[in-house]
Amino acid sequence: MTKINNILEIKHLTKRFPGVTALDDVSLNIRRGETHILLGENGAGKSSLIKVISGVYAAEEGEIFYNRARYSPTRPHDAIEAGIQVIHQELNLLTYLTVAENILFEKLPSRFGVVDQRKLTEQAQALLDEVGLEVSPGTPVEQLGVAQMQLVEIAKALSADSQVLIMDEPTATLTSQEIERLFAIIHQLKAKGVTIIYISHRLQEVFEIGDRFTVLRNGQVVGTQPLDGTKISDIVKMMVGRDLANEYLFREDVARGAEMFRVEDLQVADGSSKVSFSVKGGEILGIAGLVGSGRTELLRAIFGADAKAGGRLFLRNQPIDVRRPKDAVRQGISFLTEDRKEQGLILDMSCYANITVTNLSAISQVGLLQAAEEQQASNRLIDSLGIKTPSSSQLVRNLSGGNQQKIVLAKWLFRNTNLLMIDEPTRGIDVGAKYEIYSLLWELAAQGKAIIIVSSDLPEIMGICHRVIVFSKGKISGEVDRADFDQEQILSLAYQEYIQE
Repeated sequence: MTKINNILEIKHLTKRFPGVTALDDVSLNIRRGETHILLGENGAGKSSLIKVISGVYAAEEGEIFYNRARYSPTRPHDAIEAGIQVIHQELNLLTYLTVAENILFEKLPSRFGVVDQRKLTEQAQALLDEVGLEVSPGTPVEQLGVAQMQLVEIAKALSADSQVLIMDEPTATLTSQEIERLFAIIHQLKAKGVTIIYISHRLQEVFEIGDRFTVLRNGQVVGTQPLDGTKISDIVKMMVGRDLANEYLFREDVARGAEMFRVEDLQVADGSSKVSFSVKGGEILGIAGLVGSGRTELLRAIFGADAKAGGRLFLRNQPIDVRRPKDAVRQGISFLTEDRKEQGLILDMSCYANITVTNLSAISQVGLLQAAEEQQASNRLIDSLGIKTPSSSQLVRNLSGGNQQKIVLAKWLFRNTNLLMIDEPTRGIDVGAKYEIYSLLWELAAQGKAIIIVSSDLPEIMGICHRVIVFSKGKISGEVDRADFDQEQILSLAYQEYIQE
């Protein structure tokens, strides 16, 4: 019998936070050279486990063996020196530095005690070519989009001579072509003997790269199995403890009403294409397209976050003037941004403060906040959205990614807006939490609210939306009604302007 060669052996790990046991007697083995998929709902313990392995957290109980030796990192640098590298879901780049400086920050090439700019550029360019990112090494990271930043993170990880590479939701913001490139990189790394620990909520993709998977639920290991011969429905049941027969829950009974919002000849910048469309009350309208096609820029212009070069907005057939976000909020328009940590939350404030910040007048009397009313209002939304937190006083930065996303949604529900615009609504959210958010969106649509969703997840767009408009290079290349949904047609429209170049 061939002896199994484990590179990591995790035994009886327990990690506690005030009011929460994040890891509860967790034991599992990671084999050398395998791609091991780590699955579970948000709050299941995946991120906590990674942070213990990478030296961010110390466990109260248990032990880890790495290459058969006891392994107890006390800081992230210990893990990096040992050959364990993490690509985090939430980007960890120094935006004021260049792409090259970020990629090689841990080992900048030097000459006579000064950074060797020529070597820095050459080495960074080689890594950029490897991940397929076409930007100059000298570009400041702050000028990149989220998907481009994700590829910089991957290039940064590849710069280290790692034995174990942990990837936390690496495809969340990538296009299909970028995902194919990433998977090719993973296969190359495996061929070199690198071990991959891979976290994803996109269950379809894990079968393309994974060997085995482990499911965590409520901080405990539910089981570890080979992916070969396993069905997605089996994994979902292990993750959530129940069957989800219809993940998207499209509701035929929610009727679309009168037009709620209309855009006429909107230009997001000088010289850009004019965009016109409308959305009805009770309608969920999807906006599909490639990353960088102009979808996010459209929502930002509507919300007043970016200046418009032209065009008109109408709410309930009445013209409205939106020059700043607060103008949009006053008109009953809300915007859930793609980057929740930087633009959607105040991380070092409590859950209740984040939820009520959009409508302080509702919990104030004669200009003074009423603490009891604020707690009651936030607790109602925490309960209705199923937000996992020990209390509404918990700092938002201590919540999992999915629960942070629910806090962003809660703050706009507290404002009771009529038009809800959501950029990547379920990015980094597990299948169970997705189900809950889709259910909530349908409740809002049934109340007559209009909802616009930008998503890079085409099955999500096709699963939940009444209608889809497709962007290609800043233009609307087509519109498809639900009865005519076809994945190939939508993708063709998304690539239309690029093919015609």
